[in-house]
Amino acid sequence: MRYIVTIIGVAIGALIVVKSEKLYNIFGAIPWAEQHLGAEGGSRLFYKLIGLAIIFIFLFYVSGFLQDIVIFIFRPLFGGR
Repeated sequence: MRYIVTIIGVAIGALIVVKSEKLYNIFGAIPWAEQHLGAEGGSRLFYKLIGLAIIFIFLFYVSGFLQDIVIFIFRPLFGGR
């Protein structure tokens, strides 16, 4: 089941990267991205970065590394060492 979810997640991430122009046309420009990631291309780059982040998250999930990352981040909140 973990592999099927990962394949679907990576496919969605890849689709976001490939179709960033369509996403830009549908959702429009993101002012923060345009200001900080470059003029006239910041939003497209931001959509691509979101797609890449999704791909990496699912690859970390299938390898079991995502659990280690989440534990490392949230351990201080629960008093762990």
